Amino acid sequence: MTLSTPGSVRFDSVVKKFGNVTALKDLNLTIDPGKLVTLLGPSGCGKTTTLRLIAGLEMATAGAIHIGGEDVTHLTATYRKVSMVFQSYALFPHMTVRQNVAYGLTVKSMPKAEAAQKADHGLELVGLSGFGDRLPSELSGGQQQRVAVARAIVLEPEVLLLDEPLSNLDAKLRRHVREEIRQIQQRLGLTAVYVTHDQEEAMAVSDRIIVMKNAEIAQEGTPKDLYEAPQSAFIADFIGDANLAECHIDSISAGLATVRLDGQTYQVKDGALQTGAAKMVLRPHNLRLADATQPGIQGSVTYAAYLGKEIQYTVESAIGSLFVISGITERPFAQGDSVSVQFDANHARLVAV
Repeated sequence: MTLSTPGSVRFDSVVKKFGNVTALKDLNLTIDPGKLVTLLGPSGCGKTTTLRLIAGLEMATAGAIHIGGEDVTHLTATYRKVSMVFQSYALFPHMTVRQNVAYGLTVKSMPKAEAAQKADHGLELVGLSGFGDRLPSELSGGQQQRVAVARAIVLEPEVLLLDEPLSNLDAKLRRHVREEIRQIQQRLGLTAVYVTHDQEEAMAVSDRIIVMKNAEIAQEGTPKDLYEAPQSAFIADFIGDANLAECHIDSISAGLATVRLDGQTYQVKDGALQTGAAKMVLRPHNLRLADATQPGIQGSVTYAAYLGKEIQYTVESAIGSLFVISGITERPFAQGDSVSVQFDANHARLVAV
């Protein structure tokens, strides 16, 4: 089986309306060949609508959609070189694994023997050689998901679409299967568009993440870009855990802002803001607790949870409730302890109020 050349995806000013409801507002995006890009955001943000527009399951109200350089705006799903992996897997329980993987090929009138051969190769690509004669009920959830991926890739799509593919798996299995999906995508050089509402999942599998809010793109970039350089309070809070503390920018010089927070002054990367009110983004892992006699933001521990690899604290302070994640220490703080919350300003970021 020879896989198709991975295709690019481009949206030019795409609008999608359902009656009077605008599901997508003037969307412009580009997905490069061979990359895995995740559409991430809360329910109702437009990410699934975007995926369905790529698939041809919905038609754009305005704008143009290109796949592999071809204008597919008015083509239905049947005529687009895309395959989709659904969150429900949608495997036929009465068919063997091989028959499930070959199903799309037989629907296209490929001879059964050739379809079976391609199905076996597809199963080999996802690490399921020798499983062809089993029924889906004889497989684990993770194995069923890989069968769904094999069924999609044997159709030799230019773009592979994955719609919440891990939502039916438990947390431990999700981590394992997402690694497998990422490895398959990279090994085969597939262009993949992945939809999820799970921030950790998105960061683990993506070359690039497109975060959506209210039917438009809020920010896009690599997982590292979004985590370390959020452009808004929404992104800072949505990508990973974040404490957002109100502060005041007194001045900006040479890319550094002089910021007042809880009566203390810090030098922070300015985030292209102006002087005045702002919010400082403090990641829980970048905060550390010290004895209350030490300099820092004074507070009191209201909650402490030992989680084996780390201790999670909630600290009430003059700048609000702070979530702190600490490594295991010989003398952890306890609920009711007075503490000083310290941080390196190099790890802080500023966003607009």
